[in-house]
Amino acid sequence: MNRWAEIVVTRSRWVLALVLLVVLVAGAWGIGVFGKLSSAGYYVADSEAMQAQQIIYDTFGSQTADIIAMYTAPEGSNVDDIRPDIEQTLAAFDEQYPSEAITTYWTAPPPTDQLLLSTDGQSVAATITLGTNSGVTSADFRSALDKLEVPGVESQFAGNTVVSIDFTHTLERDLVKAEAIAIPITLILLVFIFGGVVAAAVPVFVGVLAIFSSLATLRLLSTVTEVSSYALNITSLIGLGLAIDYGLFIVSRYREELASGSDPAAATKRTMLTAGRTVMFSAALLICAFAGMLVFPQAVLRSLGLGAMASVFSAAVLSLTAVPAVLALLGHRINAWTWDREASTRSEARARKFWGGVVRKVMKRPAVIAIAITAGLLFLATPVFQAQFGEVEYTALPENSAARAATQTLLDEFPSTGNGPTLVLRDEGGQTTDSDAIRAVSREVAGIDGISQVVTVGQQDDVAVVQAVYAQGVDGTDRAGEITDELRTIPVPDGTELLVGGGRALVDDANTAVSDALPWMVLIMVVSTLILLFLAFGSVVLPIKAVLMAGLSLAATFGVLTWVFQLGHGASLIGVVPNELEPTFVVLILAVVFGLSTDYEVFLMSRMVEARAAGATTEEAVEYGIARTGRVVTSAALLLIVVTGAFTISGLSIMRFLGVGMIIALVIDATVVRMLLVPSLIKLMGEANWWAPQWMKRIHEKVGLGH
Repeated sequence: MNRWAEIVVTRSRWVLALVLLVVLVAGAWGIGVFGKLSSAGYYVADSEAMQAQQIIYDTFGSQTADIIAMYTAPEGSNVDDIRPDIEQTLAAFDEQYPSEAITTYWTAPPPTDQLLLSTDGQSVAATITLGTNSGVTSADFRSALDKLEVPGVESQFAGNTVVSIDFTHTLERDLVKAEAIAIPITLILLVFIFGGVVAAAVPVFVGVLAIFSSLATLRLLSTVTEVSSYALNITSLIGLGLAIDYGLFIVSRYREELASGSDPAAATKRTMLTAGRTVMFSAALLICAFAGMLVFPQAVLRSLGLGAMASVFSAAVLSLTAVPAVLALLGHRINAWTWDREASTRSEARARKFWGGVVRKVMKRPAVIAIAITAGLLFLATPVFQAQFGEVEYTALPENSAARAATQTLLDEFPSTGNGPTLVLRDEGGQTTDSDAIRAVSREVAGIDGISQVVTVGQQDDVAVVQAVYAQGVDGTDRAGEITDELRTIPVPDGTELLVGGGRALVDDANTAVSDALPWMVLIMVVSTLILLFLAFGSVVLPIKAVLMAGLSLAATFGVLTWVFQLGHGASLIGVVPNELEPTFVVLILAVVFGLSTDYEVFLMSRMVEARAAGATTEEAVEYGIARTGRVVTSAALLLIVVTGAFTISGLSIMRFLGVGMIIALVIDATVVRMLLVPSLIKLMGEANWWAPQWMKRIHEKVGLGH
């Protein structure tokens, strides 16, 4: 770090020019990621449900319709009256966009045809599976749907691909809107925090560079793995928020060094050796937190984890290159363009007086404050015991979404949504599947409560496919999951293999995989954090306390999220439909909040350790650390709330879940936990805070990351 600080100071123009060139070129290339994002990757490749789906695809081709077109006969006519217009429209569509299969009410064999007729007999559905050479892309999908419109006939379009593309397009629009709102507000807040325009502009400048870097990162990842469409928003906004936060820490420390009488070169070097080292260490902690996401088998979680790790790394690199280079070039001009040159100094003095007073009051009654805060946070956490995993459903789309309305029509007016269990029977000897075996399994399936109909939909070589149809009101309930479990235990004739798939089975298998992998993710995060914090502070007690505080923040955060988003208290106020928690975003919030919690702990404790190393007592070190970091940590949390809170304006309820979760976590952690609970606990533990066995102290002396 000493050598790098010297390079940045002596060659600041070259460093800044190189960073700008690399980031802008990479960002221009990264714009191409918009056409390479995936809405898939939620399911487990080797799960039973996915195996069943793959066997069906290999034997019969794709059986999942990309588009379900629904046509309603005008008043005074019936579905047969509109048949010629529908068939003419579908033929023209097939000619322009070659399809693998188009099935209508009139072409489907009995009894499948009845699934394509509405319960009132006034609407029919057509399922369309696009061919590999159809030429339809995400960008022109809407125009393709327009070709399926039948003049004079009410036309609606549902289907997995329709819903997925609507999700992707909504996410892309939301990203532009969120950044357009977050960046100006952040700049205004920074102007007030720093008391000047130039100092405020530096973190925002680096934040904008982080957005370009995030686009390039995702484009690079898309060449080697499936990248979720959610990664675009999450990676960009996390990169933006962290780059601004890191810039805030570094600029604040630089101005502090200048105020103490250092010249710009010395101030830059000292800033790199203190705040710069802390930023580097903070990034390492966050990367370890996101690395825990790599243990999950779902591609969507791995891509979010990789994207977030790369985003953190980029934010840290930019903060340790572009920011000090700009500071070295600006020198004392960092305080330029201010309405009052003493405003920032007075503001800092007031903040130190305020937070110093707060921490002194806390340390007078540490036990009372620690017990009260802990009890309050545990109370907020109680709804967690009712939390259940679900899936991202069509109701997460905006209320004015055509895909959402069409899906609701499909659920309400047609006898089957296509999400009933799909059973694959395969002869283990490679012979034609025995008809008696198919009939025996079908009888068992029909006898299960909640199944209204069983249809053999295909038989070829050694594979037979049986489709079960849920009874009215079963789909989307807990009973649907129970049916999957019961189907997997029904007896089958000797020599026959049974696999149960379908929409609900895919989701349940994926959620089970998340539940199984979650302890390993937590273990990775906790162990890596304990090791890194020990190497930083040379204490065994402080890392354990940091992990427990992060756990307490997480429990309270998920308690509130469960209370609102699953149990529905206040859900209407933020425009969401109560639903079970989507595991992908539960995992993501877990990683982000744990990482940020330990991140703020590092910034706080690093100043305490500085004071302790200079000979301060434990109480003096706590007061010194809180007084000097209270304003910066709370300001950083406020800025990150603005950036990640931009998720709450999304039309997707699942993104609001993420935004609200981040706001709750940051408010709890940066104020209640970090500024009140932590100092009270440190006071109570006294000298024990700095304890470590002698053999561990010797390790820290050799390889510790001292400040």
